[in-house]
Amino acid sequence: MPLWNVSTKVTEFVIGGFDTTERPMVLGVVILVVYVLVMVANTVNIIFIIYDKRLHKPMYLLICNLAVVDVLYSSSASPTVIGVLVAGVKTISYVPCMFQMFVFHLGGVMEMFALSVMAFDRLIAISCPLKYHQFLTNVRTVVLTYLLWIVACAFVAVMPATVIPLPYCHSRLKYIFCDYAAIVRASCVNPGYYFSMISIISFFLLFFTFSFICLSYLWIIFAAKSFSKNDKKKMFSTCLSHLIVVTCYYCPLFIRIVLTRIGVVLTLEERHGLMIGAILGPSLVNPFVYCLRTKEIRNRMFKIFQKT
Repeated sequence: MPLWNVSTKVTEFVIGGFDTTERPMVLGVVILVVYVLVMVANTVNIIFIIYDKRLHKPMYLLICNLAVVDVLYSSSASPTVIGVLVAGVKTISYVPCMFQMFVFHLGGVMEMFALSVMAFDRLIAISCPLKYHQFLTNVRTVVLTYLLWIVACAFVAVMPATVIPLPYCHSRLKYIFCDYAAIVRASCVNPGYYFSMISIISFFLLFFTFSFICLSYLWIIFAAKSFSKNDKKKMFSTCLSHLIVVTCYYCPLFIRIVLTRIGVVLTLEERHGLMIGAILGPSLVNPFVYCLRTKEIRNRMFKIFQKT
């Protein structure tokens, strides 16, 4: 009760996560360059797939969806981080902060869902190649993608629903942008209950999606036992792009979870570094992996460059 009595009305938050950062301008410029590359590469992927009717197939629609998720995920936090480091703009209004929190966590959940449905696509393509186009049509792929976005929004809606009614004791955020943990720690309540609730939801999503991906590949390996050596090589080449993308997304998550669970206390700088890497790393790798390893997209790009 005493904490509630000293609460204050917050109209804007102060981003304090970079206060001890040495050479913030250099770090900001590096993040800016990476962010521009992320936006350009993913936008090119989206444009190629939308405007080339030959790429209007389930697999490419899922690649397009992943590119949209990467744009959303990286754009949720990067502009704020760049603004703090490069322009020195350390404040963010209350409503944009809440919106940023929602978009950031929505991007994270959708990244898991997008990778899971792409694993399902590879499973059907390899285990049931003759029935692939019966199971996964363009319409079904689009409907499934829309459903995943709706489910993701439903999960993430818990966050603003729980933090908006909270009283705030101060307006300074100790982290580098408006994520759930930063906002809860600025409130006057005991964060234990709120962190436990979100941890349960996060663990469920992480366990479900990663287990689904692993089980999909186990079934693919089982189905490939009867394949010839040449077919196994083609299968590996087909799945490699997705495996690279999955590794890039889940590795930073598991590193942070494992380090926390074994008692390793991360400094704010280490936490921020892992956070920025988890946001921009996969979003940068994904489009280049699919551009370089997907024959149709790669050939399309070469034709454009040859014309110019």
